Amino acid sequence: MEPRLILEQSQKLIMTPELRQAITVLTLPALELTNYIQEQMEENSVLELPDGTVEPDLPQNEDGNRDLKELFADSSDLGIGSGVRLEKNENVFEPVVVQHSSLQDYLKFQLHIIKLTAQQSRIGEYIIENIDQEGYLTVELAEMAEMLKVSQGEVEELLSIIKSFDPVGVGASNLSECLKLQLDPSDPRYEILLEMLEHHLDDIASNRLAVVAKALKLSIKEIQDLVSVIKTLDPKPGLEYAEEKTAVYIMPDVVIERVGTEYVVLVNDTTVPRLNINSYYRKIVQGDVHSDESVRKFVEGKLNSALWLIKSIEQRRFTLFKVASVVAEYQKEFLDKGVAFLVPLTLKEVAEKVGVHESTVSRAVNNKYVQTPRGTFSWKFFFASGIGTDKGEATSANWVKKMIQDLVSEENETRPLSDQKLTDLLTEKGLQISRRTVAKYREELGIPSSSRRKRY
Repeated sequence: MEPRLILEQSQKLIMTPELRQAITVLTLPALELTNYIQEQMEENSVLELPDGTVEPDLPQNEDGNRDLKELFADSSDLGIGSGVRLEKNENVFEPVVVQHSSLQDYLKFQLHIIKLTAQQSRIGEYIIENIDQEGYLTVELAEMAEMLKVSQGEVEELLSIIKSFDPVGVGASNLSECLKLQLDPSDPRYEILLEMLEHHLDDIASNRLAVVAKALKLSIKEIQDLVSVIKTLDPKPGLEYAEEKTAVYIMPDVVIERVGTEYVVLVNDTTVPRLNINSYYRKIVQGDVHSDESVRKFVEGKLNSALWLIKSIEQRRFTLFKVASVVAEYQKEFLDKGVAFLVPLTLKEVAEKVGVHESTVSRAVNNKYVQTPRGTFSWKFFFASGIGTDKGEATSANWVKKMIQDLVSEENETRPLSDQKLTDLLTEKGLQISRRTVAKYREELGIPSSSRRKRY
C-alpha cells in the first residue's frame, strides 16, 4: 500500500442555484409563486411587469449561453411572441378566505358591556387572556390572584361572570366542568346528568354503559338516552371563535373542464405575473447606452438570472399541464361517473407517461389542488393506493373507504359491525383486503370501534 494520485472521469449532478430555483418554482402553489416572483422582482431590477405585449425567448450560442445582443436585435423584450397582445378576457378563479373572530376579543366585548370597576375589568381581562383557543382556563386561581395582587375571592367572582358568557362552557378548567356548564338547570334530568359527568365520564367515553347503569341503578336504555344528551354538548366551545394567525386560501392550480365528451385542462396561473426585461438594461447590453465593461457584464448576469426565472415559470406551467392531462386521461371514468370509478394510480405511472422523473411529478402535485366537475380535490386524492379484487383488477382505497362508510351507516346500531365482519362483507364484494387494513381505513374515517358504536 502506498499513497498516489489517480485521475478518473465521473458524472454527477451538481445542484446549481438555477436548478434549485427551478425546483422551488415547480413546487410552489400559484399564490405562493406570486409572492416568490414579487420577491425576485425586488432583488433583480432587470425584471418588470409587461406593458401589454410579450416578447420572444432568448436564443443561445453554440456554447449553450444566451446571446443577449441577438435577442435585442429587433428592439423587443423577453416573452413568448413578438408583438402579441396579452388576452384580457381570461377566466379568473377568485380564492375564498374564511376569517374567524378572536375568542379573547369576543369575551372582552361581553366583559366591557357589564358595569364593572377598573379593578374588576383588569382582573377580567387577565382571566380572558389566560383562556386558550379551546375555551379552557390554563392558570390556577391562586396563581392569578398572586400575579394581580388581589384576593382569590375577587378572581373567583370575575371568573364566575366570564363562565356565563357566550360560548357556553368557556372558562372551565377541565372537560367535566365545561360540559356541566352547558347543562340546562331546568331539565328534570339535570341532577343525574351532573352525577354522570362528575363520576362516570371515562366510562361514557369508553361506552361502558353497563357499569354506569349499575352504579346509578338505572336501565341501560335510560343511560343510553342520557348519554345522547351529553353527546350534544361541545367539549371545545372556544374553537368556533378561535383566531386564525393567517388566512388560508385554497386556489386550484389546475382546472379540468368538460367540453362535450372530452375534458380540457387549464393551468390556473392568472395570478402569476408575466415578466419582461426592462428596456433600459436591454439598451446597455446592446451598447446603445455607454457603460463600463464591468457594468455590462453585471447586467448580463442579471439578465441571465431573469431569463432562468421566466424559463422556470414556463416549465412549471408546461409540467402541470402534462401531468394534469395524463391524470385526466387515467381518471376519465371518475370524472364521468364519480368516486366509485376512481382507479389506483401511482406517481411512477404518470412519470413514465409524461417522460419525466417520478420526483418531478411529486413536486408538481405537492400542496396543490385541482378543480374538476366532481369538485375540488388535493392532487394526492388521485394517487390513491389500490386494493386487489378477485378478478385480478384493483380498486382505489378511496372507494373502499366509501364502502366502509356506507356499511357502517346502514348497520344495526344494537349490533354494530366489527372490523372482521366488515372485512367479510368486503370480501364477499370481491375485494382482497385484510382486517388490519379495514381497521386502519375505519380509523382514518374517524369511525369509532364497534364497542363504542353500540347502542342499547
